[in-house]
Amino acid sequence: MASTSTSTSAPVLEVFASIQGEGAYAGEAQVFLRLAGCPLRCEWCDTPQSWVLDDSHSTRVSTPEGPLRREPWASAFQAATWVAAAEPREARTVSVTGGEPLMWPEFLLVLPGMLAGRRLHLETAGAHPETLRRVAPAFDHLSVDLKLPEDMGPPVPLEVQGGLSEPSPETPEDWTRVRREVLAVIADRDACAKIVVRAGRELAAYMPLLEDLERLAPKIPLYLTPVSPLRDVRPPAAEFLEDLVEEARDLHLDVRVMPQIHRVLAIP
Repeated sequence: MASTSTSTSAPVLEVFASIQGEGAYAGEAQVFLRLAGCPLRCEWCDTPQSWVLDDSHSTRVSTPEGPLRREPWASAFQAATWVAAAEPREARTVSVTGGEPLMWPEFLLVLPGMLAGRRLHLETAGAHPETLRRVAPAFDHLSVDLKLPEDMGPPVPLEVQGGLSEPSPETPEDWTRVRREVLAVIADRDACAKIVVRAGRELAAYMPLLEDLERLAPKIPLYLTPVSPLRDVRPPAAEFLEDLVEEARDLHLDVRVMPQIHRVLAIP
Protein backbone atom coordinates (compact mmCIF):
# COMPACT_ATOMS: atom_id res chain seq x y z
CA MET A 1 0.00 0.00 0.00
CA ALA A 2 1.05 3.57 -0.52
CA SER A 3 2.39 5.47 2.45
CA THR A 4 0.22 8.55 2.02
CA SER A 5 -3.51 8.91 2.57
CA THR A 6 -5.64 11.63 1.09
CA SER A 7 -7.80 13.34 3.68
CA THR A 8 -10.83 11.08 3.13
CA SER A 9 -9.31 7.84 1.81
CA ALA A 10 -8.41 4.71 3.78
CA PRO A 11 -6.72 1.38 3.12
CA VAL A 12 -9.42 -1.30 2.86
CA LEU A 13 -8.29 -4.84 3.60
CA GLU A 14 -11.53 -6.68 2.84
CA VAL A 15 -15.29 -6.31 2.49
CA PHE A 16 -17.54 -9.29 3.13
CA ALA A 17 -21.00 -10.33 4.36
CA SER A 18 -21.22 -12.52 7.44
CA ILE A 19 -22.81 -12.89 10.87
CA GLN A 20 -21.70 -10.59 13.65
CA GLY A 21 -19.88 -12.74 16.18
CA GLU A 22 -19.35 -10.38 19.10
CA GLY A 23 -21.03 -7.80 21.28
CA ALA A 24 -24.55 -6.44 21.47
CA TYR A 25 -25.51 -7.33 17.89
CA ALA A 26 -24.08 -10.86 17.83
CA GLY A 27 -26.03 -13.05 15.44
CA GLU A 28 -27.09 -10.21 13.15
CA ALA A 29 -26.38 -10.40 9.42
CA GLN A 30 -23.99 -7.57 8.59
CA VAL A 31 -21.45 -6.44 6.03
CA PHE A 32 -17.94 -5.97 7.40
CA LEU A 33 -15.67 -3.25 6.11
CA ARG A 34 -12.20 -4.07 7.41
CA LEU A 35 -9.64 -1.27 7.29
CA ALA A 36 -5.92 -1.96 7.40
CA GLY A 37 -3.52 -0.37 9.84
CA CYS A 38 -3.22 -0.74 13.61
CA PRO A 39 -0.46 0.50 15.93
CA LEU A 40 -1.55 -1.77 18.80
CA ARG A 41 -0.18 -5.23 19.49
CA CYS A 42 -2.71 -7.31 21.40
CA GLU A 43 -1.23 -10.69 22.34
CA TRP A 44 -4.47 -12.42 21.35
CA CYS A 45 -5.15 -10.52 18.10
CA ASP A 46 -6.77 -12.83 15.53
CA THR A 47 -6.20 -10.52 12.55
CA PRO A 48 -2.49 -9.60 12.67
CA GLN A 49 -2.55 -9.28 8.89
CA SER A 50 -4.47 -6.04 9.47
CA TRP A 51 -1.64 -4.37 11.43
CA VAL A 52 0.53 -3.11 8.60
CA LEU A 53 0.10 -1.23 5.34
CA ASP A 54 1.43 -3.59 2.69
CA ASP A 55 2.25 -2.19 -0.75
CA SER A 56 1.65 -5.60 -2.33
CA HIS A 57 -1.84 -6.01 -0.88
CA SER A 58 -5.10 -5.61 -2.79
CA THR A 59 -8.58 -5.34 -1.33
CA ARG A 60 -10.68 -8.50 -1.34
CA VAL A 61 -14.38 -7.83 -1.96
CA SER A 62 -16.44 -10.99 -1.42
CA THR A 63 -19.58 -10.81 -3.58
CA PRO A 64 -22.33 -13.39 -4.18
CA GLU A 65 -20.79 -13.96 -7.62
CA GLY A 66 -17.30 -14.52 -6.22
CA PRO A 67 -14.33 -12.56 -4.86
CA LEU A 68 -13.05 -9.42 -6.53
CA ARG A 69 -9.64 -7.77 -6.15
CA ARG A 70 -9.40 -3.98 -6.08
CA GLU A 71 -6.85 -1.27 -5.38
CA PRO A 72 -6.62 -0.90 -1.58
CA TRP A 73 -6.77 2.86 -1.03
CA ALA A 74 -10.42 3.80 -1.33
CA SER A 75 -12.64 6.82 -0.92
CA ALA A 76 -15.73 6.45 1.24
CA PHE A 77 -17.81 6.41 -1.94
CA GLN A 78 -15.78 3.55 -3.40
CA ALA A 79 -15.98 1.60 -0.14
CA ALA A 80 -19.77 2.07 -0.13
CA THR A 81 -20.01 0.57 -3.62
CA TRP A 82 -18.06 -2.46 -2.37
CA VAL A 83 -20.46 -2.79 0.58
CA ALA A 84 -23.40 -2.87 -1.83
CA ALA A 85 -21.61 -5.44 -4.00
CA ALA A 86 -21.02 -7.70 -0.97
CA GLU A 87 -24.65 -7.73 0.17
CA PRO A 88 -26.36 -10.99 -0.81
CA ARG A 89 -29.82 -9.42 -0.99
CA GLU A 90 -31.28 -6.53 1.02
CA ALA A 91 -29.13 -3.80 2.55
CA ARG A 92 -27.43 -4.74 5.83
CA THR A 93 -25.93 -2.95 8.79
CA VAL A 94 -22.30 -2.11 8.07
CA SER A 95 -19.68 -2.84 10.74
CA VAL A 96 -16.40 -0.97 10.31
CA THR A 97 -13.60 -3.00 11.84
CA GLY A 98 -9.86 -3.41 11.50
CA GLY A 99 -7.09 -3.04 12.15
CA GLU A 100 -8.04 0.06 14.08
CA PRO A 101 -10.58 2.13 12.12
CA LEU A 102 -9.79 5.24 14.18
CA MET A 103 -6.55 5.50 12.21
CA TRP A 104 -8.67 7.03 9.42
CA PRO A 105 -11.03 9.59 11.01
CA GLU A 106 -11.69 11.68 7.91
CA PHE A 107 -12.78 8.58 6.00
CA LEU A 108 -15.08 7.58 8.88
CA LEU A 109 -16.74 10.99 8.97
CA VAL A 110 -17.58 10.90 5.26
CA LEU A 111 -18.71 7.26 5.14
CA PRO A 112 -22.25 7.59 6.60
CA GLY A 113 -23.34 9.90 3.81
CA MET A 114 -22.38 7.26 1.25
CA LEU A 115 -24.27 4.31 2.73
CA ALA A 116 -27.84 5.18 1.73
CA GLY A 117 -29.36 4.98 5.19
CA ARG A 118 -27.72 1.75 6.36
CA ARG A 119 -26.95 1.47 10.06
CA LEU A 120 -23.27 2.00 10.72
CA HIS A 121 -21.38 0.33 13.58
CA LEU A 122 -17.80 0.92 14.71
CA GLU A 123 -15.54 -1.69 16.30
CA THR A 124 -12.58 -0.10 18.05
CA ALA A 125 -9.85 -0.96 20.52
CA GLY A 126 -10.77 2.10 22.56
CA ALA A 127 -7.22 3.45 22.66
CA HIS A 128 -7.71 6.88 21.08
CA PRO A 129 -10.38 8.83 22.98
CA GLU A 130 -9.98 12.19 21.26
CA THR A 131 -10.53 10.66 17.85
CA LEU A 132 -13.41 8.52 19.11
CA ARG A 133 -15.07 11.60 20.56
CA ARG A 134 -14.84 13.26 17.16
CA VAL A 135 -16.23 10.40 15.05
CA ALA A 136 -18.74 8.88 17.50
CA PRO A 137 -21.72 10.97 16.31
CA ALA A 138 -21.31 9.47 12.82
CA PHE A 139 -22.12 5.95 14.09
CA ASP A 140 -25.30 4.23 15.23
CA HIS A 141 -23.44 1.86 17.56
CA LEU A 142 -19.99 1.72 19.14
CA SER A 143 -18.36 -1.55 20.20
CA VAL A 144 -15.36 -0.75 22.40
CA ASP A 145 -12.71 -3.02 23.89
CA LEU A 146 -11.51 -2.59 27.46
CA LYS A 147 -7.99 -3.97 27.39
CA LEU A 148 -5.66 -5.23 30.08
CA PRO A 149 -2.33 -3.41 29.82
CA GLU A 150 -0.69 -6.79 30.47
CA ASP A 151 -2.11 -8.08 27.18
CA MET A 152 -0.57 -5.28 25.12
CA GLY A 153 2.83 -5.19 23.46
CA PRO A 154 4.60 -1.91 22.69
CA PRO A 155 2.69 0.06 20.03
CA VAL A 156 4.16 0.35 16.54
CA PRO A 157 3.26 3.69 14.88
CA LEU A 158 2.02 3.52 11.31
CA GLU A 159 4.39 5.01 8.79
CA VAL A 160 1.80 6.95 6.84
CA GLN A 161 0.98 10.56 6.18
CA GLY A 162 -2.60 11.72 6.53
CA GLY A 163 -3.75 9.21 9.15
CA LEU A 164 -4.32 9.50 12.88
CA SER A 165 -2.04 11.88 14.80
CA GLU A 166 -3.24 10.95 18.31
CA PRO A 167 -0.58 8.86 20.12
CA SER A 168 -1.28 5.32 21.26
CA PRO A 169 -1.07 4.34 24.95
CA GLU A 170 2.15 2.69 26.05
CA THR A 171 2.24 2.42 29.84
CA PRO A 172 -0.35 1.02 32.28
CA GLU A 173 -1.01 4.61 33.33
CA ASP A 174 -1.68 5.56 29.71
CA TRP A 175 -4.16 2.69 29.34
CA THR A 176 -5.98 3.72 32.51
CA ARG A 177 -6.31 7.28 31.27
CA VAL A 178 -7.56 6.41 27.79
CA ARG A 179 -9.97 3.79 29.14
CA ARG A 180 -11.61 6.34 31.40
CA GLU A 181 -11.81 8.96 28.67
CA VAL A 182 -13.31 6.45 26.23
CA LEU A 183 -15.92 5.32 28.76
CA ALA A 184 -16.96 8.95 29.22
CA VAL A 185 -17.42 9.23 25.44
CA ILE A 186 -19.67 6.17 25.11
CA ALA A 187 -21.58 6.46 28.40
CA ASP A 188 -24.76 7.93 26.88
CA ARG A 189 -24.57 6.34 23.44
CA ASP A 190 -25.76 3.12 21.84
CA ALA A 191 -22.63 1.16 22.73
CA CYS A 192 -21.23 -1.94 24.36
CA ALA A 193 -17.97 -2.80 26.09
CA LYS A 194 -16.01 -6.01 25.52
CA ILE A 195 -13.27 -7.60 27.57
CA VAL A 196 -11.28 -10.47 26.09
CA VAL A 197 -10.52 -12.90 28.91
CA ARG A 198 -7.57 -15.29 28.76
CA ALA A 199 -5.88 -17.83 30.95
CA GLY A 200 -2.88 -16.78 32.98
CA ARG A 201 -4.33 -13.56 34.42
CA GLU A 202 -5.41 -12.89 38.00
CA LEU A 203 -8.98 -11.90 38.77
CA ALA A 204 -7.66 -8.72 40.38
CA ALA A 205 -6.21 -7.59 37.05
CA TYR A 206 -9.70 -7.18 35.60
CA MET A 207 -11.15 -5.28 38.55
CA PRO A 208 -10.00 -1.77 37.47
CA LEU A 209 -11.78 -2.32 34.13
CA LEU A 210 -15.01 -3.35 35.85
CA GLU A 211 -14.79 -0.56 38.41
CA ASP A 212 -14.19 2.11 35.78
CA LEU A 213 -17.17 0.84 33.77
CA GLU A 214 -19.39 0.89 36.85
CA ARG A 215 -18.30 4.40 37.75
CA LEU A 216 -18.22 6.06 34.33
CA ALA A 217 -20.65 4.14 32.07
CA PRO A 218 -22.85 1.89 34.21
CA LYS A 219 -25.61 1.61 31.59
CA ILE A 220 -23.30 0.13 28.97
CA PRO A 221 -23.64 -3.67 28.63
CA LEU A 222 -20.46 -5.67 29.15
CA TYR A 223 -19.51 -8.74 27.12
CA LEU A 224 -16.84 -11.05 28.49
CA THR A 225 -15.27 -12.90 25.57
CA PRO A 226 -13.16 -15.97 26.33
CA VAL A 227 -10.23 -15.77 23.98
CA SER A 228 -10.30 -18.17 21.05
CA PRO A 229 -7.20 -20.42 21.30
CA LEU A 230 -4.42 -18.72 19.40
CA ARG A 231 -0.71 -19.52 19.38
CA ASP A 232 0.20 -19.81 23.10
CA VAL A 233 -2.86 -17.89 24.35
CA ARG A 234 -5.60 -20.04 25.87
CA PRO A 235 -9.10 -19.34 27.22
CA PRO A 236 -9.71 -19.16 30.96
CA ALA A 237 -11.21 -21.94 33.03
CA ALA A 238 -14.99 -21.90 33.40
CA GLU A 239 -14.63 -21.29 37.14
CA PHE A 240 -12.58 -18.16 36.46
CA LEU A 241 -15.25 -16.80 34.12
CA GLU A 242 -17.93 -17.51 36.70
CA ASP A 243 -15.97 -15.62 39.34
CA LEU A 244 -15.45 -12.67 36.98
CA VAL A 245 -19.14 -12.59 36.18
CA GLU A 246 -19.97 -12.44 39.89
CA GLU A 247 -17.54 -9.57 40.40
CA ALA A 248 -19.30 -7.67 37.60
CA ARG A 249 -22.72 -8.50 39.03
CA ASP A 250 -21.63 -7.24 42.44
CA LEU A 251 -21.04 -3.90 40.71
CA HIS A 252 -24.54 -4.09 39.18
CA LEU A 253 -23.16 -4.29 35.65
CA ASP A 254 -25.19 -5.78 32.79
CA VAL A 255 -22.72 -8.57 32.07
CA ARG A 256 -22.82 -11.55 29.70
CA VAL A 257 -20.33 -14.19 28.63
CA MET A 258 -20.14 -14.68 24.88
CA PRO A 259 -17.56 -16.62 22.86
CA GLN A 260 -16.74 -15.45 19.36
CA ILE A 261 -19.74 -16.84 17.49
CA HIS A 262 -18.07 -16.59 14.10
CA ARG A 263 -15.23 -18.78 15.37
CA VAL A 264 -17.70 -21.36 16.67
CA LEU A 265 -19.48 -21.39 13.29
CA ALA A 266 -16.19 -21.30 11.34
CA ILE A 267 -17.30 -18.36 9.21
CA PRO A 268 -15.46 -15.09 8.36
